[in-house]
Order: sequence, then structure tokens, then C-alpha cells
Amino acid sequence: MRRNSWLAWTTAVVALAGAASTAHAMDYLNIIDPANPTFTQALGINGSDTIVGYGNAITFDGFVLALPPVPSNFTRENFPGATGGTQVVGIDAAGDTVGFYVNPDGSNHGFFKPSGGAFTTVDQPGSVFDQLLGINQAGNEIAGYSSFTDPTGATGQQAFSLIRSTSTYTNINALLPANFNSQATGVNNAGTVVGFYIYDTTGDSSAFVDAAGVITSFQYPGSTNTMALGINDIGEIVGDYTLANGNMFGFLDNRGIFSSLDPFGSTMVTANGINDNGRIVGFYTNAIGNTIGFVTPAPEPASLALLGTGLIGLAVTRRRRRSM
Repeated sequence: MRRNSWLAWTTAVVALAGAASTAHAMDYLNIIDPANPTFTQALGINGSDTIVGYGNAITFDGFVLALPPVPSNFTRENFPGATGGTQVVGIDAAGDTVGFYVNPDGSNHGFFKPSGGAFTTVDQPGSVFDQLLGINQAGNEIAGYSSFTDPTGATGQQAFSLIRSTSTYTNINALLPANFNSQATGVNNAGTVVGFYIYDTTGDSSAFVDAAGVITSFQYPGSTNTMALGINDIGEIVGDYTLANGNMFGFLDNRGIFSSLDPFGSTMVTANGINDNGRIVGFYTNAIGNTIGFVTPAPEPASLALLGTGLIGLAVTRRRRRSM
């Protein structure tokens, strides 16, 4: 299985090697956590261009970043007493954040933190493993996944969405085609949720969109694995895909048109979040094996559909989708 959980992604994904088409370096801005200069992942961005993520592949070191990415603009955000660390994965318009933390016993728990406020643990009742992976800009709906059977989170993953005001969970996994694991990774203000599910024993994955309970599965054309990881209020989706040769790239799905993302000719790319201005955050592995975060510039309105500033690494193509 290529990725079993968000925790597994962050350690295993950097081992994937791949070649990518070239893209103009000026179109991407590196994000390097000054406390963890060899490992930074940028995971979420809101409409004010505030970015969240974490550094350190072993003991996660969460942060909130107000651009530009200079050391003084990084603010640490770590759940108290979480010796395994904290990943800050999503941020809403008000600056509230979500993510997960790892306790001394290795258990994973979701969290919600209001801007300027205290952390609150958010675990689905009856679960033994939880991660929150996205929050919409209104701050009223969260995407994530739980396992009710496996404290390590490697099996039994079930994608869900959560309405904060009523603590109402929707079991998205129950709506998906038959699968081994599923994760909900992003949600927008319309309540449209994106994510992915593992559908065979070799670990092949398919991205999905859940629009009011109607599931649409899709693959990046020509890929063996596709994971949707973020969505904005315009309906643009970002994520990553893998080819049969193991090469891995980020993607943007702009209203049915796919574009491949590849910062600096890197060997591995994940696009993890996108805001309503079209700015994308993610991370890549450089030539010496360091993991570096990135953020793109906001596209000019006239070139939004094609990200015409040179961001595109591969030719655009019409999405292939199948409804379930």
C-alpha cells in the first residue's frame, strides 16, 4: 500500500523517486522551516495567504506562517505534551487551525485550535485513531478520517466530514465504492468534500469528490494512483498522482482541466492545499533528499484556467471521471 495514513504519507512519500518535466523556478517560492531546514511540508493556506504545515519528519513541529517565509514570520503551533509532535494541516479564514498530534503512546488524535485560543482534541466517538486533514474557510466543516479497529491507523480508515456546530459526523466511507482505506482531505464552503480511497490489495488509489452525497471518482489521466488533497470555493482541486514507473507529481484540476505541478524539476511533488486566490501550497524533494515546502503566486485572472505564468509542468488534458 503506497500510503496507509497521513502519518505514513509524511515518512514514506519522501522515499518515492521520480522524474518530472521542467517548470520555471520563479513560479514557486520555497518555504523552509528555520527550525527544521531539511524537512518542511506546507499543507494548508487560507484566503489571507496564511500557511500552515510542519517541520521535522520524526518529531513533527507544527507552524503557522505569514508570508513572506522569513524566520521571524514562523509561529510554532504544537499540542501541549504531544511528544510525537503536531501537524497543522488546515486553516480557515479566521485563522482557526486543524490537524493532528501524536501522544507519547503513539496514538493519533485530531485537534481544533481557534485563532489565539487553546487546542481542543477532536476524536470521532468510538474511534481509536483520528486525523483532521482540512477545514473550510467558514470554519464550520472539517474533513478527516478515523479507524475504529487499528490504533496505528494503518487499516480500517474511514473518511468522514464533521459539522462543528452540531458535532455531526457523516461517514463518507459508506458512500464510496468498496475499498480498504479512505481519507477525506479537504472541504469547501459549499460542503463539497475531496479525498481518496485504496481500492485494491496493491495499494492503488482513486481520488473522489463528494457533492451532497453524490460520489464522483477520478484519476489523473495515465496515472496508477491519484489522491485529491485540497479544494477551494471555486471547485479547483489539488493533489498528487503516480505513474506506473513510480514517478510522482502534484496536480491542479481546474474545473475539469488537469495540470501537472513540478517545482524546480524536483523528484517528488505533492500539492496539498489551494485558496480562492489560486495559490497552491505543497512540498517536494530536492536533489539531495531534503523536503521543501512551496507556495505558488496567485494567477492573474486572464490566465487562471491555465496558470499561464509557466507553472504547468505537463500538458493539460480533459479529466476522465466516473460517477458512483
